[in-house]
Amino acid sequence: MTDRPERVRMSQYGTKHAHAEGVLAVTLANPDVELVGVYEPDAARRRELESAGRPPWSQVRWIDDRGEMLEDPTIDAVSSEGMNMESLDQTEEIVDAGKHVFYDKPAGDDYAQFERVVAKARERGLLIQLGYMFRYHDGFQRIAELARSGFLGHVFSVRARMATLADEDVRARIGEHRGGIFYDLAGHMLDQIVWLLGRPHTVTSFLRHDDDIAPGFPDNTLGVFEYDRAMAIVDIAAMETPPRARRFEVYGTAGWAIMEPFEPAETLRLCLPEAKGGYPEGITTMRLEDRPRYAASLAAFVQDVRGEKEPDRSLEHELLVQETLLRATGRLRG
Repeated sequence: MTDRPERVRMSQYGTKHAHAEGVLAVTLANPDVELVGVYEPDAARRRELESAGRPPWSQVRWIDDRGEMLEDPTIDAVSSEGMNMESLDQTEEIVDAGKHVFYDKPAGDDYAQFERVVAKARERGLLIQLGYMFRYHDGFQRIAELARSGFLGHVFSVRARMATLADEDVRARIGEHRGGIFYDLAGHMLDQIVWLLGRPHTVTSFLRHDDDIAPGFPDNTLGVFEYDRAMAIVDIAAMETPPRARRFEVYGTAGWAIMEPFEPAETLRLCLPEAKGGYPEGITTMRLEDRPRYAASLAAFVQDVRGEKEPDRSLEHELLVQETLLRATGRLRG
């Protein structure tokens, strides 16, 4: 029996991303990771988390200077968990330091800078994995297998809805980005759509403000993504009361698959015009495993850092998702 590989030494840069706490929790829980510490450049934010005295923040060592993290040759990788206005610069610092990055989504607003960061990573053999948390979701993985294998025939339509209930503070934070709630959440759906269909040739978006709070904030939004023989629709709103009706639908010429809700994962309905692949004609309802957020994404990243497998999404895919998102928010033309 061979010895278990040494643990990957990681640190976390930033704490202000909405997923920062969850990612830190699964990092601490992963037996293959040694968390060196957390660096937060905002001293007031660090004091707030330290004084709260609650896990996971109470379980970490705080790093006083970014150089202690970036210049440590024993640290293999860093999770980039700053808010989106700061995280792209921080991710570039991490790559410049020669470290792999688990980078929480989306990849900022400056696409040219993200292209530069990815080019640096490619030249240096470094990994950048965006933190799109549904890549390892049981339902999304099943749908991708059905669609990408041709089991559903020619996929001509994808419809995705991922709404939330965002208070005024959340809207103020997100409102710094063009596209509002679409910028914040649509990348999760585009990560899946681009994986199924590739790059859309035409993008049309409707970024409306229809709620009573945060004037001017796009809170009721829709993106339409056109392909040569297909179309995808992404619907994102900021004022949906819980429980949220998050839904993902894929329609092909040989069948369709619908998942609702996808958080928590419950069931996937598959409809086939004739029996095949062990499924009967008509509708089959499959029970889904409700997997915890972030855990599988981080585990896959650790495997990639160790060289145990190839990344499940390429750097080209990460670029394409970001480009598609910024085209939809109007940050990029085309």
